[in-house]
Amino acid sequence: MISQLNAMGITSPMITSFCITILLGVLAFIATRNMQMVPSGLQNVAEWAVESLQNFFNGVMGERLCKKYLPFIATFFIYILFCNYAGLLPLSGHLPGLKAPTSSFNFPMGMALVAFLGIQVVAIRENRSVIKAYKNMLFKPVAFLFPLMLIEMFVKPLSLTLRLYGNIFGEESVTEQLSELCPLIVPVVMQALSVLMGLVQALVFALLCATYWAEAGEIEEEEEALLLKEQLS
Repeated sequence: MISQLNAMGITSPMITSFCITILLGVLAFIATRNMQMVPSGLQNVAEWAVESLQNFFNGVMGERLCKKYLPFIATFFIYILFCNYAGLLPLSGHLPGLKAPTSSFNFPMGMALVAFLGIQVVAIRENRSVIKAYKNMLFKPVAFLFPLMLIEMFVKPLSLTLRLYGNIFGEESVTEQLSELCPLIVPVVMQALSVLMGLVQALVFALLCATYWAEAGEIEEEEEALLLKEQLS
């Protein structure tokens, strides 16, 4: 079955990412199907996770932008975290159909392109004008920096891709090589470090996305006051 899927171009990272998507969907459904005023069980864990992420990204994006875009940023973090941890499962990378999606270049690149598209959407939506959005992103603080700002815009997705892919792929490669040299103690230590590495890389990706989106969504103080007035009216 797996060989047939591979022949169709469906790789092990793709199968694993699909399974993670289904798993997260099921967990979200279970956590929210019978919402209680006093949460317990999985609902309590979900609310704690959302509240913690909201408090963290409020300091990065500001309350106004965080309220709008937290679901996307939090999804980046949670999804990438599960994908990273898929590499810690027994026989991951050796069992057909099971491999950490983030250890394949295509997956981080896809996530980075989604984040890049999000930058454009946030900029246009917050500035209410395509011209104004790109004027703020490419010609500020001074117009003569336009070439550098343009290069920076297209470097962002490449940076997100290489950072996530390089760290996860490198960590898995080093762990495998060291495990072959010393199969008793080293694997336990490396697995513990991999847990921390997976968390840090997921957080870094989401944090950079939040920073880029916050920069794209910056507006003048007068416009922010006008938006606040419209929301209150």
